[in-house]
Amino acid sequence: MSQMIIKDKEMIRISPKDNKKLEYSTTNGRSWSTRFSGSSMGEFQDLNENGKELLAITSKGLYYSTTNGRSWSKRS
Repeated sequence: MSQMIIKDKEMIRISPKDNKKLEYSTTNGRSWSTRFSGSSMGEFQDLNENGKELLAITSKGLYYSTTNGRSWSKRS
């Protein structure tokens, strides 16, 4: 299970304090900011990079993002 990935010079991770949030860092992990905070997708369980999109396995299914995790759509 991947809790953190590197994409386009950013580190993106599932928040260690709240697994319904994604955080990102442009400082190699020295500081973190919230990228996505939402409960409609459930809890993040896994992150993967798939070319131009991010994939997230959540407690409510598989989601994808083409905006580096700023917005998500359900993969059917």
